[in-house]
Amino acid sequence: RTELALKEIMSSGGAEDDIPQAERKTVTDFCYLLDKSKQLFNGLRDLPQYGQKQWQSYFGRTFDVYTKLWKFQQQHRQVLDNRYGLKRWQIGEIASKIGQLYYHYYLRTSETSYLNEAFSFYSAIRQRSYYSQVNKEDRPELVVKKLRYYARFIVVCLLLNKMDVVKDLVKELSDEIEDYTHRFNTEDQVEWNLVLQEVAAFIEADPVMVLNDDNTIVITSNRLSETGAPLLEQGMIVGQLALADALIIGNCNNQVKFSELTIDMFRMLQALEREPMNLASQMNKPGMQESTEKPARRENPHKYLLYKPTFSQLYTFLAASFKELPANSVLLIYLSATGVFPSGRSDSEGPYDFGGVLTNSNRDIINGDAMHKRSQAYKEMHCLHPGDLYPFTRKPLFIIVDSSNSVAYKNFTNLFGQPLVCLLSPTAYPKALQDQSQRGSLFTLFLNNPLMAFLFVSGLSSMRRGLWEKCQEYLRKINRDIAQLLTHSRSIDQSFLQFFGDEFLRLLLTRFVFCSATMRMHKIFRETRNYPESYPQLPRDETVENPHLQKHILELASILDVRNVFLENTLDDY
Repeated sequence: RTELALKEIMSSGGAEDDIPQAERKTVTDFCYLLDKSKQLFNGLRDLPQYGQKQWQSYFGRTFDVYTKLWKFQQQHRQVLDNRYGLKRWQIGEIASKIGQLYYHYYLRTSETSYLNEAFSFYSAIRQRSYYSQVNKEDRPELVVKKLRYYARFIVVCLLLNKMDVVKDLVKELSDEIEDYTHRFNTEDQVEWNLVLQEVAAFIEADPVMVLNDDNTIVITSNRLSETGAPLLEQGMIVGQLALADALIIGNCNNQVKFSELTIDMFRMLQALEREPMNLASQMNKPGMQESTEKPARRENPHKYLLYKPTFSQLYTFLAASFKELPANSVLLIYLSATGVFPSGRSDSEGPYDFGGVLTNSNRDIINGDAMHKRSQAYKEMHCLHPGDLYPFTRKPLFIIVDSSNSVAYKNFTNLFGQPLVCLLSPTAYPKALQDQSQRGSLFTLFLNNPLMAFLFVSGLSSMRRGLWEKCQEYLRKINRDIAQLLTHSRSIDQSFLQFFGDEFLRLLLTRFVFCSATMRMHKIFRETRNYPESYPQLPRDETVENPHLQKHILELASILDVRNVFLENTLDDY
């Protein structure tokens, strides 16, 4: 390819002899770097998606070449313009690839700082209008590159909660798609319009808006901040386990999604990350920072994001996580999936007799929860049963199930004596509560943004920033109190306390108790199936039905003027 490019350049630029040797070498070197970078970039998709070590050296080499290529085109722009005919969209393509590398590095490491790096490259493309001339060329494939760049940029902005930028990008993308379909009568018009619809639904998934005084929307972040998790009291004895790995699985049939992220997956992944920090230098190669530059705080747990996995995919990733889990570490499995119920009645009550949650059968399920009926003697095949997770309970396991059949996982047995906790969503919500399931599960919303979930069940859809911040402060106090209830409880299962030393798990546990207590006090949540459950069970009187906590919830409701939504007589017995 290099020779071909050179021949073209020479023929367009006059006789070969007219071109100085140094300039010819510049073009040759550029073509070599461009070829090498494309070759390495294309090789990335052949790397295994699981396992944390095999890919790092390959990524490092790819970054090296792209760093050289980027600096090279900056230093020799004039020669490349004159002799190679370098176009602005080609510079945009290089910047876009670097943005993609940073984004994939984030996916592989869960280190949110790399999202900022991806954002800075994607931003530069837009600010410098690298793709602006594409529309003048009669090449639909170039316009598609531009549209894909927009879609990728939107994903990064969503993950960084830059919603104002997302809205601008969506408007620009919409205009670009209209222009593209008008000029080229292509078959992918429907697909691009679907992308627009998906991102519009994704932006509007939050059920409550927080407003500034000028009625602009406040962007709230739900990542772990310095003040996020309740601190442990002095001398409190809790486990020293750390959350090291998480599988976030989304397989709900009709939930809002963008790219390969359902809204539930998006919310849960943010609950397992710290607020991003900016990396010191623009083109720092990931993994190559000097030890002095490393942030002092603990890293984010590593995550695998699995959208509609088959059973074999899910099991492969689970086994890889299990194998690589360091000592004194926890594996978290989050399942947001359609429930699968047992097809026949079984006399036994084993780990395969209660159904579980849906795994992808590689074909669409037509009637939601109703799985295809086969002989009643057999178990459901496209389903993750509680028994499927038994082998992995040889190491500390923290499971969250958000499903219409979450209670299947209540029938767990701790075979190996390792710390094991399952947090289980309600299996149904009251009919009086408007159905929000398409915009994400209420249970997951409580784990990600408990105040927003509390406002939603209280019937509020918007709120002023000042009041929001006052309530957040009060909620932090409630979280501190819940942490004390759990650590002071005399009858709580030790598994809960063994996980309590980890900030992320501590926050999830306190939010779970807040969610459960709120639902038990709410006037329309009256059936048992409306309440979250856990394995092992929490002592109710000391936690989710504790009068001290109930009093706090009523006080929060009073601040919001929604006390009438909650039962007060729960306190009368005390």
